[in-house]
Amino acid sequence: MMTLAQAKEKLAQYGQEHVLKYYDELSEKEKESLLTQIEATDMSILSSCKNREELAKKGVITPLAAMQLPEIEANREAFTATGIEAIRAGKVGAVLLAGGMGTRLGSDNPKGMYNVGITRELYIFECLVNNLMDVVRAADAWVHLFVMTSDKNHEATVSFLKEHDYFGYNAEYVHFFMQEMAAATDYEGKIYLEEKGKLSTSPNGNGGWFVSMQKAGLLDLVKKEGIEWLNVFAVDNVLQRIADPCFVGATIQKNCVVGAKVVRKNAPDEKVGVICLEDGRPSIVEYYELTDELMNAKDENGDPAYYFGVILNYLFRVPELIDIVENSLPLHIVEKKIPYLNEAGEAVKPETPNGYKFESLVLDMIHQMQSCLPYEVVREREFAPIKNKTGVDSVESARALLVKNGVEL
Repeated sequence: MMTLAQAKEKLAQYGQEHVLKYYDELSEKEKESLLTQIEATDMSILSSCKNREELAKKGVITPLAAMQLPEIEANREAFTATGIEAIRAGKVGAVLLAGGMGTRLGSDNPKGMYNVGITRELYIFECLVNNLMDVVRAADAWVHLFVMTSDKNHEATVSFLKEHDYFGYNAEYVHFFMQEMAAATDYEGKIYLEEKGKLSTSPNGNGGWFVSMQKAGLLDLVKKEGIEWLNVFAVDNVLQRIADPCFVGATIQKNCVVGAKVVRKNAPDEKVGVICLEDGRPSIVEYYELTDELMNAKDENGDPAYYFGVILNYLFRVPELIDIVENSLPLHIVEKKIPYLNEAGEAVKPETPNGYKFESLVLDMIHQMQSCLPYEVVREREFAPIKNKTGVDSVESARALLVKNGVEL
């Protein structure tokens, strides 16, 4: 563990000495916890808030054609056979991004523990495991499942899945790791204190999953097991198909290093990122970055050119991921309301944004890749996100779609 002298040296290097302001008031346990946090925090990124305008610049956006349903149907058998072969050979792993809490659903538990059942218990985690079990049965082989938690929900997630015996999944194939945290700062790049012995931090963005996996030592397992592809997916879409053999096979057959499941947008301004090329490389334009011109652009068939929205279900080739991690991902600096201790050491909950959080995003991982296959899926069959309790993308809308897909609630 880091000593106080080492902590001082690190903090001095980045101009963050103020975080030890209350050190002498802390208990031994709190001191230890603060030193551990200082050791684990990447401070090299903090100076980047000085040139944040540069970071946000986009290149030239042009369309990237998706593989659409008719082409997928015509080749389903061949794609599926290729995918099943890769899964049987142990070349495909799955990564569940489950660091979030169910706060917006009115729950204090991890989001995956939310019960979507009506007459019986059916948890979000259970829905996802059931979907993956379809593939395990079809391939007659287990798929390694890596579950990313956060410091807020790690223990609850691990104990919940253990208690429920992983909903029938083979425990030897389930591996947990915690998402790395990034410091939150004021506008000058100085780290806020959340408590006298605690830095203000937040998860390092959905693009931080692979770095976090690496820091947890799981790349050794990936290499040892010969896993060549990782299918990364979000916890909140209860209908998604994971390690989907047809998707895996299509990506392999098309010689792409990443595949992205996409759905046709239900309206030009739907709040989903769209897949495209940026300066000739695959990229994603977030919905709030879409100009009217891009929203209304047409392809050669007269369809909208930026028609396909991503659903956070990506298949990455491992060697390229390792390459990216070594060359570091671009940062996103987001203005947020960050609770902090003021000069007098009192806790303040700000009403307006008062600083920056730092994150890396999956869309940047895609932009580092040479090739990407946008792969169309049927929205009603594979896209039931749970963001809110009621209304659009809610528990209600997901329940209706689960019933439509024959799931008993």
